[in-house]
Amino acid sequence: MEISKKIVAIRDAFNLNNFSFSKRIGVTGTTIDSIINGRPQPDGSRKRTKPGYDVLTAIINEFNINPDYLFGKSDNMLYSKATKNSMYSEIPQVVSVNSSGNENIVYVPLQARAGYLNGYGDANYIEQLSSFSIPLLNNGTYRCFEVQGNSMVGTFFDGDLVFGKYVESLNDVKNGRVYVIVSKNDGIVLKRVINRINERGKLILKSDNKTGNYPTYTINADEIMELWYVTMFASKQMPEPVDVYDRLHDLESKVIELEQQISKKTSS
Repeated sequence: MEISKKIVAIRDAFNLNNFSFSKRIGVTGTTIDSIINGRPQPDGSRKRTKPGYDVLTAIINEFNINPDYLFGKSDNMLYSKATKNSMYSEIPQVVSVNSSGNENIVYVPLQARAGYLNGYGDANYIEQLSSFSIPLLNNGTYRCFEVQGNSMVGTFFDGDLVFGKYVESLNDVKNGRVYVIVSKNDGIVLKRVINRINERGKLILKSDNKTGNYPTYTINADEIMELWYVTMFASKQMPEPVDVYDRLHDLESKVIELEQQISKKTSS
């Protein structure tokens, strides 16, 4: 369907005519008429004007329109409907429990990543993964993922272990926090997240590695299978001492040497 017809469908969905529709989005009635009906040409035909960025943005913001609908990538006109049609669940499809009925933390190592995308909802598959418990992590459902790659270097390193708490609603995502995102197209990724679910039906995923090799990108709500909020991590990387400690150690050594010299002079 042409984008002009999509705009007509939006106009009709809100029971508006061209003039009232134009007023809602802050443009002239002539602008909308030229997009929908076209401008008269010398040969008697009419040529439709393509809507510009400002017009499309105004339509999206005013009527809470799903951008993917306008560009033919989705049949869901409204954000709210697109979000409701997401396959995301308020609870994980499978959890692991111990003999006391308390939930275990399931461990997903690198070699299990490919299988996890197909088996995250399969009880038999989850039972095959290692599981354990940590006393501090007992107020929800947790999973442990092994970090792969260098996109989060500066915060996490390849081979680190991150412990994520299951996020019950995509609307609960906190801006600037780190999450493990399990999705249809990207697999399992560890990213810092900006929440744009209500405004755009998307999450913005950012890397902490500042080399420029890991660009920021977005993911649609309906692509997300699981989301885990990282609350703790374990690392084999021991941080190097910062410069101030080196200076303190050097100063401490000089003080000790000076004390020894003074002691020698006093005794002599």
